[in-house]
Amino acid sequence: MPSSDPGATAPHKSAPTPSPALSSAPLLARLARLSDYFRGQRLAWTVAVVATLIGAITEPLIPALLKPLLDRGFTQGNLQLWMVPLAIMGVFLVRGLAQFVGQYALARIANDGMLILRETLFARLLAADMALFSRQSASSLSNTVVYEVQTGATLLVQALLGLSRDGFTLLALLGYLLYLNWQLTLIVGLVVPGVAWIMKTLSRRLYRITKTSQQATDALAYVVEENVLAHRMVRLHAAQPGQSERFGALSRNLRGLAIKATIASAAMTPLTQLLAAAALSAVICTALWQSRGAATQDVTVGGFVAFITAMLMLIAPIRRLADVANPITRGVAALERGLALLGETPAETGGSHTSARAQGAIVFDQVSVAFAADRPPALDRVSFSVKPGEIIALVGPSGAGKTTLVNLLPRFVACDQGQVLLDGHALEQWDLQSLRAQFALVSQDVVMFNDTLAANVALGGPLDTQRVSDCLAAANLAEHVAGLPQGMHTQVGHNAVQLSGGQRQRLAIARALYKDAPILILDEATSALDTESERLVQEALARLMRGRTTLVIAHRLSTIEHADRVVVMDRGRVAEQGSHQELMQAGGLYARLQSRPEAANAPA
Repeated sequence: MPSSDPGATAPHKSAPTPSPALSSAPLLARLARLSDYFRGQRLAWTVAVVATLIGAITEPLIPALLKPLLDRGFTQGNLQLWMVPLAIMGVFLVRGLAQFVGQYALARIANDGMLILRETLFARLLAADMALFSRQSASSLSNTVVYEVQTGATLLVQALLGLSRDGFTLLALLGYLLYLNWQLTLIVGLVVPGVAWIMKTLSRRLYRITKTSQQATDALAYVVEENVLAHRMVRLHAAQPGQSERFGALSRNLRGLAIKATIASAAMTPLTQLLAAAALSAVICTALWQSRGAATQDVTVGGFVAFITAMLMLIAPIRRLADVANPITRGVAALERGLALLGETPAETGGSHTSARAQGAIVFDQVSVAFAADRPPALDRVSFSVKPGEIIALVGPSGAGKTTLVNLLPRFVACDQGQVLLDGHALEQWDLQSLRAQFALVSQDVVMFNDTLAANVALGGPLDTQRVSDCLAAANLAEHVAGLPQGMHTQVGHNAVQLSGGQRQRLAIARALYKDAPILILDEATSALDTESERLVQEALARLMRGRTTLVIAHRLSTIEHADRVVVMDRGRVAEQGSHQELMQAGGLYARLQSRPEAANAPA
């Protein structure tokens, strides 16, 4: 199945792997891990905290206004009427401005932090060890970098906004209640431990469910990805019912997890409200009992109404604080996936040797590669050398190790034993960027980016339109490009699917010509082409190979005949090598493959 990831180089994709063990660290410790990406905007944090604090302080002013309104306005009748709208509108104006400024500041913090984290993740993907792309699917990685980061940052910052706003409001209201009647306020304080226990217990369960849901979402997305990539095979083999059942089973599992998460989340609100109702009942009863001794305790109607109003105003922030565990848990869980990708994915490493342009002398010295301990090695003590400028054809049946062998050169695959040398230096000694600058690749699976033809040809280098035009002409594409609406500046679309197979191959050849690397790797570059397309591609390849060290994985005689030497591989070993004529006369594996060329038709 072809890869949908332009950067993927692994021979196949694996299904999504489970995430690492769930973090046992407390929530605050997990939040601290994320702080590096969200604490850079110090001014924004200061503005957010100050604005939120001002907004919270205005909350107790609302019940505080009731006390003089009732005592002086209704009872004593000496309150100036113009003061009422001024005070009320002033409080709500300050409150509204503070909320606006606080939300804006936190939105800046969220988006800036999300930008930093997302760019860091993408940079790690570009430099990640190649094993990552065989462990995780393209859908899982893109989901983490794009959607999980955005969802996590949005949920987390919105939750922190609510937590700070409601936390400050709760403290301000409690302070006002203590000022009014400290005895009644002690009853209110009894609610806090109960709410904390409920939030801790249910948020821990919600975190576990959220992590499991992420894995289930990855598995579901992977099924969609597979069916999109293999849509022809699914229809050809009438596999829709089986794939629908597979998708349905995963969807039902995800639905069950969503219901469990809803239960854990929804249970917080009624439980905390029940505790608040119990506290409210106790406060009202105690206040009524105290009112019987009003003469001695100086309890006024305005003071009593102000206390009850402030007490009732506590319910909303308490309820929202109970609910805030859900988005914080989901946000942290989502962002932790990104941190796990950063922390558990090592970057590629290289040496310090560099060269502006390699001579192209290659030595394979007892090279062995095994992808799994319970399977035969892909390469088994392979040894041969390539002279600068020599054209080597690699031939062998499917699974012989040809593609693995050429993937060693740009270090897409690492040796388990032995070493590969380029110009006398082991590949591990080369600086990775300098090493890969020495190679150009044209494969049967052409990967193009959703950009212009010119940008695809000049991939990774400065765009020189004249040079692009020359390369397109050398690749026998000039006539086709001239007929496009914007010429070489025409957008090719998703993986250039509107081009024919031969045109895509010639575009890949133009890219290799533009790079002008001293070593060329051709991996089944003329496979599955019609006769006319193959002729045009062969002409372009002949220009491309001129003066370059070339390794060609091929099965067509037209490609092999022009090679200086043919290396025949079988079961990860070099079975024989020599010229085409020598090997045909020897009557060995190569001669048998040429008598039934379809045996060598599949890639290694």
